[in-house]
Amino acid sequence: MDVGHLAHKARILGRTRRVVVKVGSNVLSSAQGIRQERVAFLARELAALHSSGKEIVLVTSGAVVSGMNRLGMKERPRTIPAKQAAAAVGQIALMTLYEKHFSTHAIRVAQVLLTHDDLANRRRYLNAKHTMLTLLEAGVIPIVNENDTVAVEEIQFGDNDNLSALVAVLIEADLLVILSDVEGLYDRDPHMHEDACLVSLVENVTDSMGLSVGEAGPLGRGGMASKLQAAHKAALSGIPTVIADGRQEKILEQVFATTTEVGTLFLPLADRLASRKHWIAYTLKPAGALVIDDGARAAICGRGSSLLPPGIRQVRGVFGEGECVACLDLAGHEFARGLVNYNSTDLERIKGARTSQIEHILGYKVSDEVIHRDDLALLEGGLHGS
Repeated sequence: MDVGHLAHKARILGRTRRVVVKVGSNVLSSAQGIRQERVAFLARELAALHSSGKEIVLVTSGAVVSGMNRLGMKERPRTIPAKQAAAAVGQIALMTLYEKHFSTHAIRVAQVLLTHDDLANRRRYLNAKHTMLTLLEAGVIPIVNENDTVAVEEIQFGDNDNLSALVAVLIEADLLVILSDVEGLYDRDPHMHEDACLVSLVENVTDSMGLSVGEAGPLGRGGMASKLQAAHKAALSGIPTVIADGRQEKILEQVFATTTEVGTLFLPLADRLASRKHWIAYTLKPAGALVIDDGARAAICGRGSSLLPPGIRQVRGVFGEGECVACLDLAGHEFARGLVNYNSTDLERIKGARTSQIEHILGYKVSDEVIHRDDLALLEGGLHGS
């Protein structure tokens, strides 16, 4: 038993509220298609996590495999049109299974299909983020898959391991769990070396570690190399990753048990929130500024509150949704920086208004917060000038 693994795991789980779980085709499927009992087991375990207060996003493979079975294909399609046809047929069946088994636990699910272009385009990225967070707030489990039906090579994620890491970054998850058909990362490929040893803890993950880089199974696209890439992407954003064998009974219960060592734990390369706030405060250049009244400034500095419309006295500059702005006190001293949920034109209209008036004024509402506290970074000592 690796005492370091358990110590790090207990610390991580103690602050984990939002989780992305990725399940691969080789976990869900056999040569005959999707295995209903595997979907049922997964739904039961995720329902237990959900009922414990965790926010869950499921990234699933399996649409192509499901479609292959229904279309009578004996091996994975090699051309994009054939793969897209299989995905189009299989996605309906896959989501029907998920809805059926989650409904037995009184849990609602939502289908979210993404292409790489959705996360590369800033406006669509923010749209996807707001949608996912709204679903989570409503107690819904979003089920995410690559939109294989419309994706072409240039806008593919490549595999759902990388998609799961990008989704974890998108929603600012506290933990990424990748359920595979192997127990975790090995010092050598276990399919070729019987004496390969499981690596229980990785403190400095890179996407080119070269450890146990095996090929994908017969039904999936992602091998261990893609899982290392995903863990590395997550680690760079301060998100830890666990890779574990999704075929094991009660595997998620083991992953979330602080006294049980299972799979491989990849530590983050930086504290997510601290790293993000440092980036906001000292890397981004403000595109504009908001003049904040004394009450709102005191709430932000003293209680770590979000910035709401009533606290805004003045909007300076022209900027878009999601851009960095400076927060100035009434004397013009900059005391914080943050990422806004509304553009400058809309903020000019809702400044000073109550949150209940936002939708009436704008005709829509993204959020009650102009700047959420997680996107708001205080500046040490304050910076002078307006």
